[in-house]
Amino acid sequence: MARYTGPVCKLCRREGEKLFLKGDRCYTDKCAMEKRPYPPGQAGKKRPRESEYRIQLREKQKTKRMYGLLEKQFRGYYELANRQQGITGENLLRLLEIRLDNVVYRLGFAKSRSEARQIVRHGHIQVNGSRVDIPSYRVREGDLVQVAPKAKDLLVIKAAIISSERSTVPGWLEVDIEKLQGSVISLPTRDQIDLTVKENLIVELYSK
Repeated sequence: MARYTGPVCKLCRREGEKLFLKGDRCYTDKCAMEKRPYPPGQAGKKRPRESEYRIQLREKQKTKRMYGLLEKQFRGYYELANRQQGITGENLLRLLEIRLDNVVYRLGFAKSRSEARQIVRHGHIQVNGSRVDIPSYRVREGDLVQVAPKAKDLLVIKAAIISSERSTVPGWLEVDIEKLQGSVISLPTRDQIDLTVKENLIVELYSK
């Protein structure tokens, strides 16, 4: 499967804000946004010409990169959100949030979404007692997400638990750190998704 393999710090610099793609490093002085808070490349320090299209594109790119998706995947989520009842932008964010890799990250079992994706792919996560190794798997209300018994001693998960103490679990999830499991209380609403994303700009871009 195709995926981005380049330096992720450049993605944050391109979008002009921290996307928290490297876990703990993003909270330290080593973060690229702390050292070079301007876009990469020779023309990075030049002020770009603003346009309606550019603003919409950057918002879409930022959201896509936060969740680690490629264009085809992201467009598929938009089309699905557009077919659902309700506000398309909110539907889009909800579909992205209920991905299994994002839920593992939100529960604090991984330091970043990319790390959560790897943990899921390696079969270290169970949903309702069954192993699920598909990062894009969509959880449902009432689902129980837990670390597989054989994976509870993995250093990567233990390190993530210690790191997650700095963050809070969103209201639509409930976590039991001692048992390394969490449950989906409800599907997330827009005010429970703490992202600096203007989803209406993404809808405007795809609606053209």
